[in-house]
Amino acid sequence: MIAQTRKQTTVFTWIRQHPLLSYLILAIAISWSVELPLVASAQGWLGVRLPTAIHYFAAFGPMLAAILMTWVTGGADGLKELWGRVTKWRVGWTGAAFAILSPLALFALASIAIRLMGGEWPDLRLLGEVNYLPFLGIWVLPLWLATYGFGEEIGWRGFALPRLQKRRSALAASVILGLMWSLWHVPAFLYLDTYVNAGGLAVFPGVAFGIVMGAIVLTWLYNTTGGSVLMVAVWHGLFDLFTAAKAIDAYNSALQSAAIMIAAVVIVLVFKPANLSRVAKHTL
Repeated sequence: MIAQTRKQTTVFTWIRQHPLLSYLILAIAISWSVELPLVASAQGWLGVRLPTAIHYFAAFGPMLAAILMTWVTGGADGLKELWGRVTKWRVGWTGAAFAILSPLALFALASIAIRLMGGEWPDLRLLGEVNYLPFLGIWVLPLWLATYGFGEEIGWRGFALPRLQKRRSALAASVILGLMWSLWHVPAFLYLDTYVNAGGLAVFPGVAFGIVMGAIVLTWLYNTTGGSVLMVAVWHGLFDLFTAAKAIDAYNSALQSAAIMIAAVVIVLVFKPANLSRVAKHTL
């Protein structure tokens, strides 16, 4: 019993000494426990076909890892502080307007550009359709916000980013976080139709680059809003809605992603790597 207690103490000590690595391992373990069976199913290794719709549950891995790690490293006070940032809505008009309106503006501008080039307008009725699920209509918005909004951002920006920024520039923290975020995505390239049909792991480097650039933009939003996880979660959920719903074709999605990459470059040039914002970077 004493030896077991000492072993548990050693494990918790290691976790507290390496919170970011522990968080990444835990987030991957939770999410991949959902996704790896889907990979095996898609590759025909199981002999049965699992419903791909369960992949939405993988989005909660970063959130659950963040909550567990915050409890281990900060206890009740840490969880209270995290909740304060998850619900932080008083952020000034700049951050709020960007979080709510920019995904819609990107979608509209990309749609207009495609139409001017001779393409078709997107069918807005299809915004209520997502892969592997029945037609959701207006309920598609809570789905995106809950999964790839809060499910991811409570972890990536809520737990990891402020700790990465503590001893690094905001740009360096963003790049590291973007690489962590990219690694977390790997199984999806082996079972999700969107990635499989595009080439599977062959397209991973390009997607990873886009994720890193997106991480820079989200760092700007996070720091600009004084550490509001609410704002980055809203932006992330809405951006995914307007890039991944069945109403959006590959060209529309690519134009929106290209705009984010350009925005990331502008942010680095205008706001400089130290903070990627007019205000100081947000740390814990």
